[in-house]
Amino acid sequence: QVQVVESGGGLVQPGESLRLSCTASGSAFSIYTMNWYRQGPDKKSELVAGINGGGSTHYADAVKGRFPISRDNAKNTVYIQMDSMKSEDTAVYYCVCRLGWIDYWGQGTQVTVSS
Repeated sequence: QVQVVESGGGLVQPGESLRLSCTASGSAFSIYTMNWYRQGPDKKSELVAGINGGGSTHYADAVKGRFPISRDNAKNTVYIQMDSMKSEDTAVYYCVCRLGWIDYWGQGTQVTVSS
């Protein structure tokens, strides 16, 4: 069992930045694939960004160039830096740890972009 905990959500204005953090338990963190998903007000879920154990990253077109993802294996933590935020980025953001064929989800953190 892997425990996943997100932090860093909040309210920002359009154009501002926010950084989300996600910590996953376990001594094998360095091999976990870590993904960020979001669920917007329309309840549609979207894979936002991900990073695997080798450091390879992938991004949704909607956030490419704005939301770099990174990881610190020494801290069992993955980050997503959200820059140039838009109202359509408003969502609950979930961190998901993939280990083998199993996904472990965090509880989610609300991000609201509004003036």
